[in-house]
Amino acid sequence: MAEITAALVKELREKSGAGMMDCKKALAENDGDMEAAVDWLRTKGLAAAAKKAGRVAADGLVGMSTSEDGLSGAVIEINAETDFVARNDTFQEFVGGCAGLALQANNSIEALAGLAYPGSDGTVQDKLTNLIATIGENMQLRRCASLSVGAGVVAGYVHSAVAPGLGKIGVIVALESEGDASKLAVLGKQLAMHVAATKPEAVSVDDLDPALVERERQVLSEQARDSGKPEEIIAKMVEGRLRKYYQEVVLTEQVFVVDGESPITKVLDDAAKDVGGPVKVAGFIRYGLGEGIEKKEDDFVAEVAAAVSGS
Repeated sequence: MAEITAALVKELREKSGAGMMDCKKALAENDGDMEAAVDWLRTKGLAAAAKKAGRVAADGLVGMSTSEDGLSGAVIEINAETDFVARNDTFQEFVGGCAGLALQANNSIEALAGLAYPGSDGTVQDKLTNLIATIGENMQLRRCASLSVGAGVVAGYVHSAVAPGLGKIGVIVALESEGDASKLAVLGKQLAMHVAATKPEAVSVDDLDPALVERERQVLSEQARDSGKPEEIIAKMVEGRLRKYYQEVVLTEQVFVVDGESPITKVLDDAAKDVGGPVKVAGFIRYGLGEGIEKKEDDFVAEVAAAVSGS
């Protein structure tokens, strides 16, 4: 009998949209034969999900949740094929439920898929498979992440919200502080709104990927050399342009969008006086719906022509 590896199970899950345990059983029943396992799943009533699993799912919703004690938060992205599904109450309820469960998933979408879904007899993945069959579109658990602090708050914000905690952009910001929690929560939400708008890549300059900084330095150096100026002048030009680059991509170097003038470092310093203790941004996570997914560009004219001709 063929060995049923985790990689095989994962491949079948991606191919069929069925639950992990169903995929494992299908492979075992068919001696590891992938296509036979797909057919086996179809005979068990999962044909609808299997047929839809190959479609591009780049729409859907981002969900955000925070714990009752305010010390942790999570964001999740669940994709569907169209915005129509994002407006579906059942789908919204599912994304909201998964956002709460993501607090337990330890930044692993695979772990989340295997968690028991509240009010059902199966897992999150099982619930998703049923939704695919019921609603009629491919859907995918894409990613999830969480943050927590020992003291302070994790606050969140959802942009273009269609329901509480659900929308097109979800952000959580972790603030470490011994200060007033209610005031920290207000600041945390404002900073989350800022992150949603400015899309920084790191909290501080030190947190930036060194390879990314070196790449930027090389580009700026080549641009500066085109001016024909001496190397010592070029070096100063590059450093000046790097500072501008940091102001664009580093959170603590940015200007606060709420007032349009204060550097984030000053905002944190002022907050420390207000809340009664130092405030540090321990991290942030920003999910924008569909980021990095290659979407199929439909030829609208051809689509209409085909509909008219009945093809």
